[in-house]
Amino acid sequence: MTSPLVSLTHVSKSFAGVRVLDQVNLELLPGEVHALMGENGAGKSTLMKILAGVYSKDSGEMLLDGKPIEVDSPRAAQQLGIGIIHQELNLMNHLTAAQNLFIGREPRRFGLFLDEDALNAKARAIFDTLHLQLDPRTVVGTLTVARQQMVEIAKALSFDSRVLIMDEPTAALNDAEVTDLFRVIAQLKARGVGIVYISHKMDELQRIADRVTVMRDGQTVATVTMATTPVDRIIAMMVGRELASGEHAEIPDTSTAEVALDVRHLNRGRAVRDVSFTLRRGEILGFAGLMGAGRTEVARAIFGADPLDSGEVRVHGELVKIASPEDAVRHGIGYLSEDRKHFGLATGLDVETNIALSSMRRFMKSGFIDTTATRRTAQDYVRQLQIKTPSVTQPVRLLSGGNQQKVVIAKWLLRDCDILFFDEPTRGIDVGAKSEIYRLIRELAAQGKAIVMISSELPEVLRMSHRILVMCEGRITGELSGHGATQEAIMQLATRREVPADQALAQAA
Repeated sequence: MTSPLVSLTHVSKSFAGVRVLDQVNLELLPGEVHALMGENGAGKSTLMKILAGVYSKDSGEMLLDGKPIEVDSPRAAQQLGIGIIHQELNLMNHLTAAQNLFIGREPRRFGLFLDEDALNAKARAIFDTLHLQLDPRTVVGTLTVARQQMVEIAKALSFDSRVLIMDEPTAALNDAEVTDLFRVIAQLKARGVGIVYISHKMDELQRIADRVTVMRDGQTVATVTMATTPVDRIIAMMVGRELASGEHAEIPDTSTAEVALDVRHLNRGRAVRDVSFTLRRGEILGFAGLMGAGRTEVARAIFGADPLDSGEVRVHGELVKIASPEDAVRHGIGYLSEDRKHFGLATGLDVETNIALSSMRRFMKSGFIDTTATRRTAQDYVRQLQIKTPSVTQPVRLLSGGNQQKVVIAKWLLRDCDILFFDEPTRGIDVGAKSEIYRLIRELAAQGKAIVMISSELPEVLRMSHRILVMCEGRITGELSGHGATQEAIMQLATRREVPADQALAQAA
């Protein structure tokens, strides 16, 4: 049998007295894609951050090529040939894409002067490998989340790593970008690079993973061969319980329900072009389309995060002017951003404060905050949403990505908005937590909330939506009923560059 490239044996780690890893074992072979799976909070990212030098282990042993190693910093990991692509983006937004790739390793002329041409040429060569059409001189802060993720991947590849850790690398990528990434992974495997791949997308793992190690509650459950292990068994190992059926729930008839949101002829540059739609109470309206189709831009424009060029928004029949998110919230509109780290959370504050922040006025008594009430309310939502945290005083930045998303959801549930925009609500969330969030969204709709759900995962859109609007290049190119809609039908509309004349007339009506 091939000798392991990496061996982790009996690795343990605690934070603030809470054990997050307990005697974990993992082996990675050369040229292997080894999937690491488990619910959010299972310890996957913590284990990989120990291997990558971000955290230090409390106990256990790490071997590289059979020799003991101590990785006390990310720089030390890079020097050992260990690279990591973090789930949360780790880029410097004020620098260019090329500068982000080679920061601290910039090519210089005469050993003194920065060689910008060489820097950009090296970056362009890596982008070409990824089939990424991106000018290396582009400032990263101006890129979409998906393109920033591709820059993060390119940065890891620039180190010529022998061990590559990918933590949810496709969370913000469209199908074409995922295909390009998998092609690069195949090339890396052929060169003998060992890849640890953290993902909750079973279809991806079935395509690329050789073996799977499942973790639960900070412990190793089992390591199995991907090709011979049923998906149901892997899920059962992850969650320790049976999940609700993935079939589409019965779609209620909302055609006569009150119109909660009426949007007419919304325009914002080329990102949003003549968008019109209605949303009724109790309805889940899915927005589908390829990356850059304009779905998020529509949500941000309605929420007042981006200025409109023209258009009208009516809430419960009343024409409203929304110039800021504060205006939107005042009219009962909540927005869960696809980028929770920058737009959904105050990462420096604790769970309790994040949940209560947008509803703080209700906790004021005689000019002071009733901390007993905020504590009790936060604890209620932690229980309701099964947020894994030692306590509500835990800094939210220390939670896993999925649990951070649940905190954002709790914030808007507390605000009790009538209209909710869920933008990629399950991005980076494990299958168990996804099932819980699906149930929660359906319960909110059953209570009469009007919900827009934007998702890049077509099975998710099909599973959850009562109606589906499809966008391409800033326009709505079609509408499908939740009954009988297919991925093929969505993709046909998502690639339709022009709106049929009869549909354009219907939108204008």
